[in-house]
Amino acid sequence: MDSIQWLQTWYHEQCDNDWEHQYGIKIDSLDNPGWVVTIDLAGTPLEDASMPPLGELSEVNHSGVEGNHTWLNCKVEANQFVGAGGPTSLLPICEVFQKWVRSQS
Repeated sequence: MDSIQWLQTWYHEQCDNDWEHQYGIKIDSLDNPGWVVTIDLAGTPLEDASMPPLGELSEVNHSGVEGNHTWLNCKVEANQFVGAGGPTSLLPICEVFQKWVRSQS
């Protein structure tokens, strides 16, 4: 199961006819370009959990565009997981969240 499929399952497990009306997951694009993923942790078993910030810059170019570096920054703040990264970093952001959630069990 890839990290997007896993994230769908995690989201569905949080839905209790209450949580999903206040909280959720947002995936948005950035103009530099890239992605930002915000996942609410309030009302889940991960509420008030912490994670050391993760930052990574790779010279590996996955998009075929010269000078387009793959970057990734993930952190937990204010009861939210926030992951941001370059245009080819959406799956890696979700993988970081998946690994962190599994490490909390």
